[in-house]
Amino acid sequence: MADQQQGVYYVDIVMCIDATASMSPVINEVKTNATSIHERFLEGMEEEGKDVEKLRIKVITFRDYKCDAEPMKESKFFVMPDEVDEFNAYVNGIEVKGGGDLPENALEAISLALKSDWVTESGVKKRHAIIVFTDAEALKFSDRADCAGYPEGMPKDLAELGAWWEGTSQEMGGSYDPIAGRLVVFAPNAYPWSDIQAWNRYWPSFSPAGAGLEDVDIQNAIDLLVGSC
Repeated sequence: MADQQQGVYYVDIVMCIDATASMSPVINEVKTNATSIHERFLEGMEEEGKDVEKLRIKVITFRDYKCDAEPMKESKFFVMPDEVDEFNAYVNGIEVKGGGDLPENALEAISLALKSDWVTESGVKKRHAIIVFTDAEALKFSDRADCAGYPEGMPKDLAELGAWWEGTSQEMGGSYDPIAGRLVVFAPNAYPWSDIQAWNRYWPSFSPAGAGLEDVDIQNAIDLLVGSC
């Protein structure tokens, strides 16, 4: 096994993508960014002399448990670049539809991301990164907890999700390592994205008020991930 001091990285990235109808104006840009992220991330790491021995990416699309027949969909982890064609086909197949009222179930998507089967190898530097793309504020956990199909084992509120993120809760389980965690969010300056700025290793990129997801600069996310490795 590689020695951790040699700068060898195993990196997992989960992209949580708002797939509601309001994302129609920007979904193609989000898809383009998603399908290019692995190359740009690997290039950035190489420029910094950081060796990524293993990179996996998966996607969680989210909508609204009250309004949509498919409120949440989770892919497998795709090993990059070996499964790049399969990954690109999955991303390009995302359809934007539904959503009902503006707030969506983004917090549940982050919770499911945290429950992922993250890389656990010892002796290497690990990164467990989550990137969120949404043009809306998020529903509170309690708002949809009584809906059919709502996932089990969700946090009861934002504070509990914060405890999951910081690794101070024993309730989540799974293989997430808070030291390895990185969270980048492209969203409006609204609940909960503006409320969690005290979280460690969290970088929001806010769109102007009322502009939805006007700007999506994935290079900003890549630079943050590379620089924090």
